[in-house]
Amino acid sequence: MVLFCFKSHLFNFILKVRILYYANVSVGTPELWFLVALDTGSDLFWLPCDCTSCVRDLVTRSGQRIDFNMYSPDTSSTGMTVPCNSTMCDARRRACSASRNACAYEVSYLSSNTSSTGLLVEDVLHLATDDSQQKVVDAPITLGCGIVQTGGFLDGAAPNGLFGLGMDTISVPSTLASKGLAANSFSMCFGNDGIGRIVFGDKGSTDQGETPFNLHQLHPAYNISITQIAVGENITDVDFTAIFDSGTSFTYVNDPAYSIITENFNSRVQQPRYPSDSQIPFEFCYNLSPNETRFDIPPLNLTMKGGDPFSITDPLELFSLSNNRYIYCLAVIKSGDVNIIGENFMTGYRVVFNRENMTLGWKPSNCYDDVQTENGSNTLPVNQRNGTQAPSPSTLVPEATSGKGRTSPVATSIPTQSPPGSNAPDSNSISCKILVLLFCLLSHYLIILSY
Repeated sequence: MVLFCFKSHLFNFILKVRILYYANVSVGTPELWFLVALDTGSDLFWLPCDCTSCVRDLVTRSGQRIDFNMYSPDTSSTGMTVPCNSTMCDARRRACSASRNACAYEVSYLSSNTSSTGLLVEDVLHLATDDSQQKVVDAPITLGCGIVQTGGFLDGAAPNGLFGLGMDTISVPSTLASKGLAANSFSMCFGNDGIGRIVFGDKGSTDQGETPFNLHQLHPAYNISITQIAVGENITDVDFTAIFDSGTSFTYVNDPAYSIITENFNSRVQQPRYPSDSQIPFEFCYNLSPNETRFDIPPLNLTMKGGDPFSITDPLELFSLSNNRYIYCLAVIKSGDVNIIGENFMTGYRVVFNRENMTLGWKPSNCYDDVQTENGSNTLPVNQRNGTQAPSPSTLVPEATSGKGRTSPVATSIPTQSPPGSNAPDSNSISCKILVLLFCLLSHYLIILSY
């Protein structure tokens, strides 16, 4: 299954940024469309449903209101709640809502006070086969009817639902594989220009980089081991694990890895350091002079367990200040907890989450070349940007209701002005080709969706 997705930059006029990938998905009968965040760091697919606390719409600067669809099992002829006596409810030790005889759920995320609470329901996810016939497939799915959302979900992190892509049996890829609709593997492509795609049943290719998952974890996750960090010509042996998580905007690492990356980077850049700012989540930022339209940064490379290199193609965030001034930041944050390879380090790659072989694969991709992969899935074209562009002010505001080496330096260009606005048979892999609108939403802080 192929799903077009778009990266959404969320920021305010100062420097607070969130970047996530979203996709439109169709659920229920009659079908309704939902703009969901794609999250490999969590398992449950949930939608705002019979809400008492959720985001119901977006409001443009001109005041135009864009309403979101709200899901309800009562208005979908194919939807029903999961009863308390369901083996799914009992096996997962979930609470029962006695008044509704329905299996309840509550998921808390790493971001402070961010959660989703509601009932489990069964319905259909509308897909199409990736072949000349484009046969429609209604995939039975278990999802969360999200009645109450809190924290970041009320500020636009996942304004219209969350697409759980984790390892647990309730996740979307697990469900599609268990029903024989797709191989137990999927890929996500993260384009340099913010456009991407997700392909269910994609097992990758023989020429990709690869590393095994670490399986002995308390909570199953796409956890891998990193054995070396190279910044410019400095190479340091390390030994730490990290989770590949599309639901986290930026990369979080603990010391000593954090200091190895940031201090070696800092010693090799030419621009003056930007003063510390509590409104910026990044510690290492640098000023650019008004006539400085290009600058070099040292290449950053990781070596994964097994020896394959993973080169970071887009480690920076570039910001526009007043008077057409710019700063750039190394988009790595010091973690106080788990190490997370966020979406920014995956940019420029097709990343393959192979749950059959229990390996992570990666291969450079612009996400838009019309190329046939070895397992019969199609890659889809994307226009790769020529350089780093400063983000422009956002145009939409969510309204909550109550209740990847390179060996030479990277030449990065900036614009002279801000842009205006801005094992199923492989031949029968499930494909959902859905074009998604790009939403730029106003955000007030960084969020980590994984739990």
